Amino acid sequence: MAKAYFVAGTDTGVGKTTVTCALLAAAKARGLSTLALKPVAAGCEQTADGLRNSDALALQAEMTLSLSYQEINPVALPAALSPHLAAAAAGRRLTLVQIAGYCRGALMHKADFRLVEGAGGWRVPISDRELLSGLPKQLGMPVILVVGMRLGCINHAILTAEAILKDGVRLAGWVANVIDPGMEALEDNLKTLQGLLPAPCLGVLPWLPGETAVALGQRLDLEPLLTA
Repeated sequence: MAKAYFVAGTDTGVGKTTVTCALLAAAKARGLSTLALKPVAAGCEQTADGLRNSDALALQAEMTLSLSYQEINPVALPAALSPHLAAAAAGRRLTLVQIAGYCRGALMHKADFRLVEGAGGWRVPISDRELLSGLPKQLGMPVILVVGMRLGCINHAILTAEAILKDGVRLAGWVANVIDPGMEALEDNLKTLQGLLPAPCLGVLPWLPGETAVALGQRLDLEPLLTA
């Protein structure tokens, strides 16, 4: 049975794309077909082919299905700002209905393992009235939470998990991504999170700049996602 998950982060810059690519690689290693979307991306560069975002391009390179860039990243915004501000700067107004429609269209492609990567943290706004956190509920997707391991991560992780559950969305699992190589008491922080977060830890990705998605994927356990 095909599985689909929304990848959220405790904050911006915690490595959602790194984790999403690692999850894709881990699924591919199990012989599964994969698909990933980055429906909203702010901080896109103008190219000969149009606006392109490095995160969306990374997903496109890692997934097994061949989708057009526009299907993977339907909302590409130039300014590296919160989506609602980046959209306003581009003269656009975003709605959850619109974004969910884009996603549903792309998700019609058949794949065993499908991921939709969010933008920023859980409560990032897409307009003055709506938050991107409403998207996984509209799509009926459980959440994989990426926890950026640095000072303050326990508070961020617990608050985000509480918000996810409050929104009526299932937290399927979480991944610890070490983004501060000098973080003190890393193991103690991990144990605390494992005791307090109401979902299984799918793995810990150490500080390994430049490491391949395949190598990182070997550090993840997909079993809780595939058997849920």
